[in-house]
Amino acid sequence: MAGINRVILVGNLGKDPEIMTFESNNKKASFSLATTESYKDKNGNWIEQTEWHNIVLWGYLAEKKLSKGDQVYIEGKIKTRTWDDKDGNKRYTTEILGDKVLKLGRTPKDQEPIREPEQQGAPIEQIPPEVEAPQDDLPF
Repeated sequence: MAGINRVILVGNLGKDPEIMTFESNNKKASFSLATTESYKDKNGNWIEQTEWHNIVLWGYLAEKKLSKGDQVYIEGKIKTRTWDDKDGNKRYTTEILGDKVLKLGRTPKDQEPIREPEQQGAPIEQIPPEVEAPQDDLPF
């Protein structure tokens, strides 16, 4: 039986997307996305835990007008890449290759600023299939 590699995230952009245009005129956008979950600890105190995800969009999805703080719905798959840095050390990064993106109603003016940790990465060569997100309600 084949495995399934599918991710659904709803979160806020930690920075404006970095857009690259290649010789073939294909575009790549990369940015970080913060997802936060809240829960009560054993003492009844609310705890917020934020995870940061590296997002990569290709083609026309990379041209979407997104900016820091925007709330988005993203579907895609997890991809881990490896490369050797300039000192010969093996480096790894895990990214979400988005194939569906929907900007939600929340904008940066509606929320507190998001602070992003520093990230490193290298260019990715694989281009995922490009599928537009439906413009109707989310499935949950």
